[in-house]
Amino acid sequence: MKCPYCGYKESKVVDSRPADEGSSIRRRRECLQCENRFTTYETVESLPMVVIKKDGSRQSFDRSKILRGIQRSCEKRPVSVADMERMAAEIEQEIQNALEREVSTEAIGEKVMEKLKVADEVAYVRFASVYRQFKDINTFMSELSKLLQDK
Repeated sequence: MKCPYCGYKESKVVDSRPADEGSSIRRRRECLQCENRFTTYETVESLPMVVIKKDGSRQSFDRSKILRGIQRSCEKRPVSVADMERMAAEIEQEIQNALEREVSTEAIGEKVMEKLKVADEVAYVRFASVYRQFKDINTFMSELSKLLQDK
């Protein structure tokens, strides 16, 4: 591992421990030349996933987009940042576990709504109103009725 301070290519591992709930390993390293310490993370390289958008175009999967959508929906709601990040990580893991290299935005949106429905009903309705593109008050009320029936 190349030292970020002096560029020397040799270092020794001083400490290793699991990070990100076991999905990566955090290593403290010490440069063998300048003796400065730095941290590296080792993660499993996953296969790239492609998202198929509603218009048929394709783009690479980006977990931060899911997290941004969740954050917007949970704005001014009692949902912690850790819970939002956990939801995004769980959705990404579910998609990875499906072993499909292509996933539709519809499938991602449904997974987000499932998580938000459990976490906060107001955030769920906010997300659903944008995701399902409610055209009028009747479609909005229909979704609220479904939510009330599930209780």
